[in-house]
This record gives sequence, C-alpha cells and structure tokens, in this order.
Amino acid sequence: MGRWVDLGARIMKIKDKITVLVAGASGATGRLLVEQLLDYGHYLKIIVRSKNKLPESIKSNRNVTIIQASILDLSVAELNEYVKGCNAIASCLGHNMSFQGIFGKPRKLVTDATKRLCSAINKGEPKSTVKYILMNTVGNRNRDLPEKISFSEKCIIWLLRLLVPPHIDNEEAADFLRTKIGQNDNTIKWVVVRPSSLIDEEDVSEYKTHSSPTRSAIFNDGKVSRVNVAAFMNKLITDQNLWEKWKGQMPVIYNKEK
Repeated sequence: MGRWVDLGARIMKIKDKITVLVAGASGATGRLLVEQLLDYGHYLKIIVRSKNKLPESIKSNRNVTIIQASILDLSVAELNEYVKGCNAIASCLGHNMSFQGIFGKPRKLVTDATKRLCSAINKGEPKSTVKYILMNTVGNRNRDLPEKISFSEKCIIWLLRLLVPPHIDNEEAADFLRTKIGQNDNTIKWVVVRPSSLIDEEDVSEYKTHSSPTRSAIFNDGKVSRVNVAAFMNKLITDQNLWEKWKGQMPVIYNKEK
C-alpha cells in the first residue's frame, strides 16, 4: 500500500507542476524553500547575487533557471521577462546581519524589490492570478487588524524605525502589498509571512500559524526554524486550500512548543 501511496503522490506532483520565481534564493531560508519546491517537481527561476552559495544539487537541477544578479540592478525589461509565465513569486530577501548589511545600501531592498516585481507582474498581463509570498518579521504589525502592543513595545519599535533601517524596510514592503495591491487586485494576490526569531533545524517539525502574534513580538517573540518557514511558504504555493485561508493576510508562524 505504501508504494502505491508514494506513487500517487509523485503523479500528483508531476500533474500540478508550476513555475515559481524565488528572490533571495541563496539565503538561509530561501535555499531551503528552493529545495522543497524542487522536491515537489516545480520549475524554478531563482535570483541570486552569486551561484557560489548554492549547493550543487540546485545548480545542476534541470528544473532551475539561475539568474545571477542583484535584483535591484535588473532592468524593467529583464524583470518583465523573468516573471513571465510564473504562477507564484516568493521573496526571501533580507539584509545581512553585518554593519554594512544593516546600515549600508540598499536600505529599501525588500520594499523596492517588491514594488519592481509587482510592477513586472502587472505589465506582463498574466492569464491567471499570480501569488506573491513575502517573508517578513513578527516585529511588523498588521495594521489591517487591531494588534495591540504595550507602550514600551511602541517605544522600542519607534527606535527600531529610527535606528535600524531593515525594520522599516520590512514594514514598508508589507504595507505596499497591504495598501497598494490591496485585497481586490485581479492580477496579484499576496501573503506576508511573519516568522518569530529564526533558528536552524535540520528537519521540518510541527509548527503553528496565527493571524496575529500570540506573544510579545519584542520581549518574548518565540522561535521558529527556517526549514519550517520554508515549508509553510511552500505549502502556500502548492496547497490551494491553505492559500485561500491566508491570502491577503499576514500570518505569524511559531515552532510548536514541546
């Protein structure tokens, strides 16, 4: 019986193949997402600054088209060509946790990439809706919901906006999808994934998703493994029922506490 169940799953994977563009594919979470999407048999276009950070299993995979470039250096015409035919776009872009990565340019990497990719999608006039999944942070509130925080948390977030450019970059990228693309765009539908503090674990484990944080995003934000974040993003792309549940929202993800 097990063999036939496995065969059925493989047939479904082949039948449901789609094309996904992944930005930030060489990052710690992006690379895991690429591996999981490939395991499902999908076709991928990945944008990376350098191929050197990619494992050979990705570089040699026939289902992968590698675009070696800084995403903000790509021309509008190039981006239009790359997003053409894509059913989904996943952004795992983020700032390196170094002095240059936090305070250097580009300060609006995530926001500008989101704007440019969405513009490219719309200009391509796709025949069906394109999913846009943005990896963000639990420290960013969903202002479509009454997510209340304490006065001390508000003070710290104000300081983060003032002193740590990546924080406001994450806020503005999510706000672009929330307010400019909105809920009624006929071409782009989106989900902003808000992980708690990221940790490294080898295997996918149980995790919980919520519409809003269930604990303080500043003082007790919890943990989630990068591989679990990748698994959730993968399921948003491949599982239509899950997509319908979360589209237009900003789900928070935590590892299930043992």
